[in-house]
Amino acid sequence: MKMFGHQCQAEVLRMLRNPYYLFWSLLMPIVFYFIFTKVVNYDVPDKDEWNAHYLMSMTTFSVMGSSIMTMGIRLVEERSQGWTTFIRVTPLSDLVYYSAKMVGQTMVHIFSVVVIFIAGVLINGVNLSVWEWFASAGWILLASLPFLAIGTLIGTMKRVDTAIGISNVMYMALAISGGMWMPMDVLPNIIQKIGAWLPAFHFGNGAWQIIRGHAPGFRNFAILAAYLIVFMLLSTYIRKKQEAV
Repeated sequence: MKMFGHQCQAEVLRMLRNPYYLFWSLLMPIVFYFIFTKVVNYDVPDKDEWNAHYLMSMTTFSVMGSSIMTMGIRLVEERSQGWTTFIRVTPLSDLVYYSAKMVGQTMVHIFSVVVIFIAGVLINGVNLSVWEWFASAGWILLASLPFLAIGTLIGTMKRVDTAIGISNVMYMALAISGGMWMPMDVLPNIIQKIGAWLPAFHFGNGAWQIIRGHAPGFRNFAILAAYLIVFMLLSTYIRKKQEAV
């Protein structure tokens, strides 16, 4: 347990020092939030609701990016540098190593959620009930699991530059098609139809429902769970094939 605790601490410190995390997961979502709620004048009937809605969009955008890019790219870097090979000759087991990464990533997600929520309060005075703040934060942390699974799948790639390119494209495509940058109903019809089956929309939609006084729908849970299972199975299969070579 002591070894696990030290490994978790090391993972958190490494992520907080990572420029990818600082830019994609903190700076960019807050800048976007300011632009799309203060600079761009959307004609919405309820400005307060829009400010809260877009705060949830940018928070899920942040956590999704951290899961896909920070974790996935770091796994590829560590394997390409021989770090994972070195780990195998230490008392640290693979289970502890990967579990510490998941826990460390979750701790960083908590930090991201808190920082962006505070930014929403400071920039627009977003005012939610205590239950809505905690419920939306809890949903974001729980529903980020499929994106952590995507991160582990990207982590099976052999080249760092390939992982960076693919994770960037996937991150942006999911954010746009999931309605995180702009509401789904203003997107082209074809993107709306595709996005309705992708995990990003259901990730964001759960938080959007909570701030409107509703619980995330069964479909949100079901689709996210399906993606989690598929991506975990794929990453496990690929990793076992790689180890067998």
